[in-house]
Amino acid sequence: MLGEIFYWIFNMSITASITGLLVMLIRNVKKLPKRLTVFLWLIPFFRMTVPFGLNSRYSLMSLLSRFTTKTVTVYQPAKDLAFSMTNSVMAAESYFPITYKVNLLENVFNTASAIWIIVFLAILLMLTVVYFTTLHEIRGAERLRDNIYLSDKIISPAVYGIIKPRIILPSSYKNKDIELIILHEKTHIRRADNLWRMLAYTVTAIHWFNPLCWVFLKLFLSDMELSCDERVLVRIGDARAKEYALSLLESKQSATVFASAFGGAKIRTRIENILSYKKMTWFSLTVFIALLLAVAYVLLTNAG
Repeated sequence: MLGEIFYWIFNMSITASITGLLVMLIRNVKKLPKRLTVFLWLIPFFRMTVPFGLNSRYSLMSLLSRFTTKTVTVYQPAKDLAFSMTNSVMAAESYFPITYKVNLLENVFNTASAIWIIVFLAILLMLTVVYFTTLHEIRGAERLRDNIYLSDKIISPAVYGIIKPRIILPSSYKNKDIELIILHEKTHIRRADNLWRMLAYTVTAIHWFNPLCWVFLKLFLSDMELSCDERVLVRIGDARAKEYALSLLESKQSATVFASAFGGAKIRTRIENILSYKKMTWFSLTVFIALLLAVAYVLLTNAG
């Protein structure tokens, strides 16, 4: 049973790698706003977690199926409507349950599945320890107002917690102008970014054996910060972009797992993105959304 689960996870990881590489290319188009392109990372992460998808002749998988992949139909409620799983390994003769082409392949996947589950549980345990250790470290933070606290144990402003998130500032920020910093962190809270961080780490832990998934995770977290910056700029307007960039420049870069830090991601990249920000028209916004939806449809559907 565990070997069969790992077989499909391995296939899902291959498909996620293909879609993730394409998302990497698309995100490099400078004219695309980060607050929209960040959602494209849902595509490879979806591919990592959901084994089946809707069939479509316009899917990227339809092109690839001519060369390397095979589509395994799991449910077909109508002639022109079917759900399937993408099989890139093609090491099985039949499915549900899986019958491998040779016994050696069965032994390989059974052994690999045991290693996979052990490492996955170890990473999950480590992430759990890090999460609760982080919350414990900021337990003694001094309340400034509302859900904003001061602590001498952190070097950069950040949002901690998921259910009841708190904005924690370094103690040295007590007498500083923190308006834009708080706006940034409140944007993280409104978007439930800490929850998305936790889910992203968990999904990546499932695919720990795939180095590309760790690359996708890093880029997703970076784009999340760039997206948050753009959301702030939408609120404050172009006139205060330099002021916002300056407040970011004065902060220290901080590496956190389950906390959305004001100084997270590469500071230089974020400042360049802030200073080059231009407000979009409703027409351009509509075009970008339509484009991203088309990309999502092509990458999320299976060969039909």
